[in-house]
Amino acid sequence: MSAVAGERAGKPIAAVLPDHRVFPLEGDVVPFIAPVAGGQVAGLIWPDLTEHAMRRLNAYEAAFGYVLQDVTVMVDGQARHAQAYLPETGQRPGDGDWSLATWEATHLAPAILAAEELLSYDPLPDAATLRQMWPMAQTRAWARHRARPAPATIRRRPAPDDAAITPVTPAAGAFFRFQGFDVSHARFDGTRSPVLRREVFVGVDAALLLPYDPVRDRIVLVEQVRVGPMVRGDANPWTLEPVAGIVDARENPQDAAIREAVEEAGISIRSLVPAGSYYPSPGATSDYFYSYVGLCDIAADTPYTGGLDAEAEDIRLHPMDFDAALALADSGEVTTGPLLHLLYWLARHRDRLRAMG
Repeated sequence: MSAVAGERAGKPIAAVLPDHRVFPLEGDVVPFIAPVAGGQVAGLIWPDLTEHAMRRLNAYEAAFGYVLQDVTVMVDGQARHAQAYLPETGQRPGDGDWSLATWEATHLAPAILAAEELLSYDPLPDAATLRQMWPMAQTRAWARHRARPAPATIRRRPAPDDAAITPVTPAAGAFFRFQGFDVSHARFDGTRSPVLRREVFVGVDAALLLPYDPVRDRIVLVEQVRVGPMVRGDANPWTLEPVAGIVDARENPQDAAIREAVEEAGISIRSLVPAGSYYPSPGATSDYFYSYVGLCDIAADTPYTGGLDAEAEDIRLHPMDFDAALALADSGEVTTGPLLHLLYWLARHRDRLRAMG
């Protein structure tokens, strides 16, 4: 409540909403309150919310398509008028009862992070825009929730206050996000840095996969046009890449890699081999990549098309011998870091994977 309202919302009062029941929203994990004769929903009411808090609450609930409706609740056996956020017509409940304890254990932390992001925009976007923004806000929240420290054998083992970051400009962007921050950190000489202004592309987690047939010693490369090279002024913005895609909220990276192999390349992966996880450009973006080599059968020997029309993907797949792909890396035709990383990783581990069959 504090994360959404943007302030401490005062002391709530326990109440019961009669003749209703809480289900999960169909296809989601959020609660769906629906009329059910004889049912009851235990909850809380806040009697003294400010106008500022109400604007934020209305904006947040709009992302789910929920709107304020008048209800009658029971407080200590007495009927009392209140308002509750209930689903709009056309939404459907899922199966079974919604469990607050289960939701708290599995989704509370990223839900708070997503709410903080969604409500950091100034001014707040309208309801339709918020609905469009919510999936990516969730995806970024789960990326933050998924973050774990890597080993530190030679680099600094930081204390909790060794690095500090504070947002100083409103977030910008409805799909991707860009924001300014003030940063300070402990220096190697024992002093503290001055406060530094940094602008960051707030990214997501992605899963990258190089399909590899260890029997035929063949891989598949993805070719598609990219806006980054266009903006830089590259005369040829078509790039060679591994299979790749965003790790969705509530999805693990391994499942994302296997899903993308089917969607982009039409390839079924029989096993995944982790090939390193990393920040591709840590000075400017929070993007984090999980990379894999996917063992599979690659019978195709000529280029073919792939991708999903629903995601406006226009992809050409290139099956080829591994040595031919390494030659493209040597010639400079491979210009994307993730593909170079996976090709060189496979060159190092190729004999081991071929022995696995």
